[in-house]
Amino acid sequence: MKILVTGGAGYIGSACTEYLLDKGYKVTVFDSLVTGHRGAVDKRAEFVKGDLADRELIISVLKKGGFDGIMHFAAYSLVGESMTNPGKYFQNNLGAGINLLDGAVEGKVKSFVFSSTCATYGEPTQIPIPETEKQSPINAYGESKLMFEKALKWYNQIFGIKYAALRYFNAAGATKQFGEDHSPETHLVPLVLKVALGKMKSIKIFGEDYQTPDGTCIRDYIHILDLAQAHELALSAPRSGHYNLGTGNGYSVKQIIDVSRKVTGHAIPADIVERRPGDPPRLIGCSALAKKELGWKPQFENVEAVIQSAWDWTKKNPEGYKK
Repeated sequence: MKILVTGGAGYIGSACTEYLLDKGYKVTVFDSLVTGHRGAVDKRAEFVKGDLADRELIISVLKKGGFDGIMHFAAYSLVGESMTNPGKYFQNNLGAGINLLDGAVEGKVKSFVFSSTCATYGEPTQIPIPETEKQSPINAYGESKLMFEKALKWYNQIFGIKYAALRYFNAAGATKQFGEDHSPETHLVPLVLKVALGKMKSIKIFGEDYQTPDGTCIRDYIHILDLAQAHELALSAPRSGHYNLGTGNGYSVKQIIDVSRKVTGHAIPADIVERRPGDPPRLIGCSALAKKELGWKPQFENVEAVIQSAWDWTKKNPEGYKK
């Protein structure tokens, strides 16, 4: 099968590209390199530099490419920024995504796997969160992803594009080749590891007065290789719809820092600062549906192994992807 991976120069997209190539797929990566890295594109993949906002380009690529499926990772994903510049998120995550969908129609692509997010749930009423939980985002990032999910439903109904929207939780870890390198970096695990490397003096904890056992936010950390496995399985999902991807285990910010201290052998000082807007206190996923319908079998359910893989990559690549 031939797959187009948008955002394949990004963190999760690069790991999924590697996974697909290892499985024998032909992969074309489409990425603007605005936030991604050329060095994160597997050398075995074809690479097209382009922005999904360039409607003519993405439609041309899909009309000529003969693709069997699309994996769509390209998006802006900073929750805090989405609350100060929402237009950027709706224009890119929804508007540019519509160009991709129209390209899929023109190119007669019938399988579409969307990198969605647990942020579509907002502050859930059930923990672990099932797919039946009400969608009520509390930030513009989550709303932009939910709006694209709704667009997928209509393109399925009108044009017959089969889709799987994968709502996953906190991606973490690394493969041997590819790891996490954002600018700016906002994710907890790589920031903690920057402290261990001596590149930051301390890690900031945004609030310790949440309704959780230690007062800090709890999240479900899932290894990017487990995400990659799920995306490949979703290409042949038995139906169009939505699937949660998580381990079902929640770890607080303080617990992640403690595990990172153990893995790295460094003290990792921490400072308590004010809460960030748009942060739900607890997000843990129920992935029973993905396991049942997709046959998904996550391999990294121990957060220590997840952090160890990230630390191994970070030590080998202390400057991330050098330009």
